[in-house]
This record gives sequence, structure tokens and C-alpha cells, in this order.
Amino acid sequence: MRIAALLLLLLLLSTSAFCQGQYRRAVAKSGDGVQTLLQRYGLNSKPYVQQFKQLNRKNLTAKGGLVVGRKYLLPNRSTKRPTVAAKAKTSHGISTTPLLPSALFGPAYSPVPVRDRALRGAVYYLSPGHGGPDPGAIGTYGGTKLAEDEYAYDVTIRLARVLMEHGATVYMMVQDPNDGIRDEAILKMDHDEIGYPNQVIPLSQVYRLRKRIAEVNRLHARHKGAYQRLIALHVDSRSAGQNIDVFFYHHPGNASGLRLAKNIHKVFTARYKRAQPNRPYSGNVSQRGTLFEVRNSHAPAVFMELGNIRNQKDQRRFVVADNRQALANWIYEGLLADYTGR
Repeated sequence: MRIAALLLLLLLLSTSAFCQGQYRRAVAKSGDGVQTLLQRYGLNSKPYVQQFKQLNRKNLTAKGGLVVGRKYLLPNRSTKRPTVAAKAKTSHGISTTPLLPSALFGPAYSPVPVRDRALRGAVYYLSPGHGGPDPGAIGTYGGTKLAEDEYAYDVTIRLARVLMEHGATVYMMVQDPNDGIRDEAILKMDHDEIGYPNQVIPLSQVYRLRKRIAEVNRLHARHKGAYQRLIALHVDSRSAGQNIDVFFYHHPGNASGLRLAKNIHKVFTARYKRAQPNRPYSGNVSQRGTLFEVRNSHAPAVFMELGNIRNQKDQRRFVVADNRQALANWIYEGLLADYTGR
């Protein structure tokens, strides 16, 4: 009996050692927390955090922190999460596999069916403003804070889905691994967004944008010869009494960027005229060569401000999910007009 128990103990120990051998290891750096370490490897969603704490429970501090220089086991992915356009499976000639990971859209909005090929051959780099440690502009709505990065991201991920429905290749330059498309009015603030592909988003705005545009330009070279556009979506912060319409910036020396901005602007002008015939649309197209993304992107770019997050009228543009979807749909219409009219 004692021999059998000893053999069982040896088997369990050897199995544990074997299992640990199947995990990658990472060394904690100065300033690392569990989220920061996992974010570096694209593993910072809640299930991975829980698994990490279970795997490393004996090596964490009393408060669940990390020890600098100590090696930690990293959770294994249950499925490999693609970060670039994936080859799609087809059913009756229609693709049903999204070019971005299904998890990125959330369970209610995936998979993404491709309805037609209207944007086949087009490549889009979508860049929602801020993210990670920087929430961007902050507004107050009924005593609750609204963060620019959450609302810009939700409109952008909705736009990504619409573009993919029509056959486009889409890159989300900022990704939130667990938010998906959200239909709530108040989008909870978090800081777990990552930069494409699986990069920690730095606090420094200059460094953040430099990394983001470097990735855009690297991908631009990969898709050499294709129709490629960068769309940057932001939410402005002005005095609470200032109601503004969506407006557009382009690089002064880029004719393609100007045409892109004008095509989207035309759609917004027409849609506002139909939806609010008694209210003129005041959004405009102007040059802004000082904007880092517009100035340094190799792909023609448009930079959009979606409204004033501190203004009560503009806030309805953000807190109503159907309005966020309308913004995404109208931008798509402008992008389609630009692509087909090139």
C-alpha cells in the first residue's frame, strides 16, 4: 500500500513537472504588474489573468504582485489568436470567417458574414484615439464619466465589422481583447487595450503614435500596390456649451487624403439633411498637416473628430448604440464612394 502511494506521488510530481514544461516563461521587469506582463504577450483578458495567478500562486507576493527578475509561467492560448488577415473559408462563395479575430467583436457580433465583395482589394488601417493608460478626453453624463477612447473604439470596431462584411481587409491598430462591440449607453473605462500586433500601449503620446504609424507603414509596404487608407477616429473636448458636428482633417499635400475626406463628408451632409432637415450640417473638411498620423502615414489618411464629449447634445451621438452604429455606417458609405470612384 505504501509502495502504491509512493508511486502515485511520483507520478503526480512528474506529471506536474511535465505540464510546467509545456508553458512559456517570462521574466518580470521593473514596473510590471500581472496585467502589464500578460499584455506584453497578448494574454491580458480575464481568463488568462486567472490562469496566470493559478499557475504562479506560489511565486506571487502576498498582495498578488510580481517579483522583479523572477520567472513566471505564461498561460497557453486555447486557440491561436490571429492578428493579421486570415484566409477565409467559404460557403456558397460567401466568406464566413472574419479577417480579424472573432473574439474582438464579442459573441453577439461574431462571426462576421461577408455579404458582398464591394471592397475587395481595399486595405484599411483603423486607428481609434488614445487607449491603454490614456483615456483621452473625458465628459460627464448623469454623474458618470465618459472616456474618449471607449467611444472612439466602439465606433471603430463597428466600422471594422461593416468593412469586413463587404470584403475589405481590415487592421485594427488598437485592440481591446475583451470588450467587443458594446450596446450599453455607458461604456465602462478600462486600460487593457493593446496596439497592433500585441504591443503594450505606452503613456507617452509621441511614442505611442510613433509605434502605431510604424506598424501602419510596415503593413503598407506588405500590401504594396493595393488601395490603402488610414482612418483615425477621435472624440473632441471643448466647452460644454459647444455643440459640434463631425469634421475631417487631411494632409495638405495629399490629394488622395483630401478626396477621401470629401467623400465621407458628402455622405454625412446628405444623411444629416435627411435625418434633420431643419438643422444645417456644419461639419467641414480642412487641412491639418501637424497631426502626427496624417503627416507620417504612407497610406492616405483622414482624421475625424466625432463630436464634443462634454456637450449634452453631442453626448447623445455617443451614448446611444444605434447612433454609434450610424456613424460607422455613414463612414463606410463614404469609404465605399471613395473606393469605387478612384
